[in-house]
Amino acid sequence: MEVTSPEQESAGPLTRGCQWLKALPKEFCAKVMGIARMAKKLGQDDPRRIIHSLKVGLALTLVSLFYYFKPLYNGFEDSTLWAVLTVVVVFEFSVGATLGKGLNRMLATFVAGALGIGAHCLATLSGRTAEPILIAIFVFIIAAIVTFMRFFPRLKARYDYGLLIFILTFSLVSVSGYRDDQVLKMAHQRLSTIIVGSCISVIVCICICPVWIGEDLHNLVAANMEKLGNFLEAFGDEYFKVSEEPQSNVNKSFLQGYRSVLTSKSGEETMANLARWEPGHGPFGFRHPWKMYLKLGNLTRECAYKVEALNSYLNSKIQTPAENRGKIQGPSEKVSHESGTALKELASAFRKMVRTRSAILHIASSKTAAEELKNLLKQSVWGEADVLEIIPAVSVALLLLEIIECIEKIAEAVYELAKVASFRNRDATVSPERPDLLHQGAVQQVSDIDMPHHIITIAE
Repeated sequence: MEVTSPEQESAGPLTRGCQWLKALPKEFCAKVMGIARMAKKLGQDDPRRIIHSLKVGLALTLVSLFYYFKPLYNGFEDSTLWAVLTVVVVFEFSVGATLGKGLNRMLATFVAGALGIGAHCLATLSGRTAEPILIAIFVFIIAAIVTFMRFFPRLKARYDYGLLIFILTFSLVSVSGYRDDQVLKMAHQRLSTIIVGSCISVIVCICICPVWIGEDLHNLVAANMEKLGNFLEAFGDEYFKVSEEPQSNVNKSFLQGYRSVLTSKSGEETMANLARWEPGHGPFGFRHPWKMYLKLGNLTRECAYKVEALNSYLNSKIQTPAENRGKIQGPSEKVSHESGTALKELASAFRKMVRTRSAILHIASSKTAAEELKNLLKQSVWGEADVLEIIPAVSVALLLLEIIECIEKIAEAVYELAKVASFRNRDATVSPERPDLLHQGAVQQVSDIDMPHHIITIAE
């Protein structure tokens, strides 16, 4: 409820109006400055947004030439406006989205236009009386079938826009043919202008500072693994230095970075579907295995949920006393740190698109520490401690053991994707898949993750 002063209550409408007019320029300037700051932030966060805006303006200018110049206009007449409309609808931020929409629109317009002309011809042969009835039946059947097809998950993911344009074009061509005898010319002009608009959009999008959605997906998956690695690397030190009193205000970036991984599923699925439309570019060849990115993303999220559970024990009101936590501190910290380092190694190799098993060293080290941690838990190192007090520490230890299994699955998925996508090789490294051989003087040389391992054993 707004509180007014006695002066404002006694002031008349004219006085209040004058005060409002005096304050208006200042408020207007404040709003303009706020919008300007927001626009500056958007541009700084991703400069590609500014470039995309300029590209849309250029594409619309180019397609408008068909309307401004009479020689070009005579070929399409008023249907030229469909080219302008196509650019507005089709031009998206990324190449994959633009190419997908453009191809969907062109193919749907061509097929639906042909069916619409066929429906018009069949309806015409039936006579003037039955023609509107047949056209109505055709529109009903086609619209109902294609609309139901939009519920199929695979069709909806890749061709939903095309199916929508199919319904629109078929209805327009078949229905308008009842009043317009030049239905073939109309369909041809509409298809031609849509092809022109789509092609201009695709050419501008690809040739001028292209934004590849596949590259964004690749970097997103790598960044998600890296966020989990950052958390795990620091979790051990953070948890075992917690005081007896729970910390309610912990403000550290590594504790919050992983949260975006939990909600990345829909974004990854959308990006993978759009990336499949993109042609080969840079290190991403034709028919790049984008579906495997979804598998890797699911495994990363599975690990992220366990990390979320670990994070809940940092600020829990019920904490295991420091002397009891210290009994499992050494192996727990090593498991956490080595697991985090393994994930960061995987993320780095994945981002650079190299084939390496350097992360196996850290996974093997974390598994060794995990065995030590299991032995400590089996030996009942807690003594006479209260069961309720040791439950949080035991839960943390069990979560760390589960996280190792998740990281092994992530590593397998990364190596499988590297094989299928033909990542380039990195220098050979020592692999601890047989750690006992390392102690005996054996060196396992891995020059290619797809080739058999060559083991040289030096006899004592």
